[in-house]
Amino acid sequence: MSEAGRSEVTDAGAAGQSQWPAILTWRAHDVPRMESVRVHVSGNRIKANGRIVAAATASHPAFSASYDLVTDESGATKRLSMSVTLADRERQLSIARDEENMWLVQQHSGQSSRAAYAGALDVDLIFSPFFNALPIRRTGLYLRDESVTLPVVYVRIPEMSVEAATITYESSADGIKLDSPVAKTTITVDADGFILDYPGLAERI
Repeated sequence: MSEAGRSEVTDAGAAGQSQWPAILTWRAHDVPRMESVRVHVSGNRIKANGRIVAAATASHPAFSASYDLVTDESGATKRLSMSVTLADRERQLSIARDEENMWLVQQHSGQSSRAAYAGALDVDLIFSPFFNALPIRRTGLYLRDESVTLPVVYVRIPEMSVEAATITYESSADGIKLDSPVAKTTITVDADGFILDYPGLAERI
């Protein structure tokens, strides 16, 4: 990312955002959906407690999803627990990475599986701008010019499906170019690497 572009991102980050814990909130651009998360940062380690609330659309029913996330000291995800509430049911999901970088996924039905997910160190959650900050911060991509293609454990809600996916991030003068299973766009981040605007998904308010 150019110095000019990095300066714009830093200026947009709002003074004081480096003081933790903090509450970050995003509003979807064109649908009735919001995400709010309490984030605690210590070095590269992140603890986060968040919620996504979405009204019904043509692609999904109304739902509320809450999550608790913990990373290790490098910023790689250690565990994620989730609960999704729909009008007629509630579902839980637990994902944890062990010392061998294998992921244990436990579904609401009681079924569990263990897989490497192509060596993924991050989890990405559909509809969530917060989760994109995890690989951006872990790799330091928001601080330097670089392009990375990373495997992720990809979680879709409200169905709570888990699959392997690949996301590419590339620093540019305008922000960070992103190519994911659901979008190809350029996002902007603040001075700490957390998303300010994800065109087509949500903007921070």
